[in-house]
Amino acid sequence: MVASPKYIENTIALFRKAADANLATSGRVGNMINIGPESGDDVVLTGDLHGHRRNFNLIRRIASLKTLPRRHLVMQEVCHGGPTYPQNGGCMSHAILEDIARLKVRYPDRVHFLLGNHELAEVTDYPIQKNRQMLNVLFHLGLEQMYGPETERVREALLGFLGTCPLAVRIAGGVFVCHSIPERLDKRPFDQAIFLRPLNPLEFYERGDIFRMVWGRDYRPENARAFAELMKARVLIHGHEPCPDGFSVPNPHQVILDCCGDQACYVVLSTDREWTQAEVVQQIQRLG
Repeated sequence: MVASPKYIENTIALFRKAADANLATSGRVGNMINIGPESGDDVVLTGDLHGHRRNFNLIRRIASLKTLPRRHLVMQEVCHGGPTYPQNGGCMSHAILEDIARLKVRYPDRVHFLLGNHELAEVTDYPIQKNRQMLNVLFHLGLEQMYGPETERVREALLGFLGTCPLAVRIAGGVFVCHSIPERLDKRPFDQAIFLRPLNPLEFYERGDIFRMVWGRDYRPENARAFAELMKARVLIHGHEPCPDGFSVPNPHQVILDCCGDQACYVVLSTDREWTQAEVVQQIQRLG
């Protein structure tokens, strides 16, 4: 059953408001959010969600943003995955993306949704195939099931929100959070200015540094060390990589969190101290 005209218009307005909130976020410089003691006491960091409704609901409950007004929440990678519509097999992950937009509008300076490779794939129509299924097609079918003839208007607003999402979050204490890091960074230059300067929309469509950053899977210590030094970070926290145990520590610099399975993990870091990788790992908890 297609949503009512009122619901559709509200959803379009929601994504537009969330896009505006992204750009107006306190502490945002270019495409990076800076969080320190002056703006919050602690930060809840999560990994890829991929349409996992239960884990998303648990994250909201744990974050408790209403009762903890100085807490930040960082989420990533919702698109593609989770339940499907029985009528056409379309992906329902767009519904969680709408919920994240609602959180962003409600808590504009404390909720941060990072750009991931699956969101970039939606923005650019870059095809992703998994288990012999085209994830972009399934996502579009899900939108069509919900929004019918107004699908393209909703999708335009949705993509507008994704296109304004930050690329990274820097937390006081030497922690740098982004979806992944570029491959062969120790051998190939990377323009770290993408975090700080306005982006040309055409950059999303290029196989350039944004693409390299969100798609990279080079976990060599040399590569991670090069990125940490470039970003002046002591600890790097990412999603992107599936982790059967809910998290992984592939080298002395990176911590990877995964929130789309039964062993989903998160971490809460205070903003008033410096962190080491070992201390971050000690703080990791399971969702439920």
